[in-house]
Amino acid sequence: MSPTEARHSNETRIVADSALPTIVIIREFDASPERVFRAYTDPDLVVQWIGPRRLTMSIDRYDARSGGSYRYVHRDGDGTEYAFRGVFHEVRPHERIVQTFTYEGFPDRVSLETVVFEGLGGRTRVTVRSLMESFEARDSMLRSGMERGVREGHERLDDLLSGPQSGPADRRTETES
Repeated sequence: MSPTEARHSNETRIVADSALPTIVIIREFDASPERVFRAYTDPDLVVQWIGPRRLTMSIDRYDARSGGSYRYVHRDGDGTEYAFRGVFHEVRPHERIVQTFTYEGFPDRVSLETVVFEGLGGRTRVTVRSLMESFEARDSMLRSGMERGVREGHERLDDLLSGPQSGPADRRTETES
């Protein structure tokens, strides 16, 4: 086993439900729910891990609180941009995030995502359930290469979470005030 495989031993499972137009993503991380939640809500951390390695990311806004919104842009080497936006409907620290997700390339395809953080005694299971408007929209997302981006992003999140616990992932955020 290579060092990379050893560091990223947690498997990302991506499941398309045959009965509903959903995608469920399940992943465990070797960190507490507080640290993983912070990595999902602190824009200084989000920019370090979401998406595939080959893309750079910039954040226009990232207000991770109930009623807040976000917009970020991924760019590839030739300058092509992939922008995403949404609204945070519910942000419950260390437990749950409910948000919309829209790829601006297909602005009429809005999904509703629920992210649940489950403590496992020093580890965290994250379950993301994305509900799309149709099976066609769901299948199109799966064909887009999102699986690779999700898996690489989770590996990058592993790397971020393996850093010192006294780092930025342990700052208090506005969602906790």
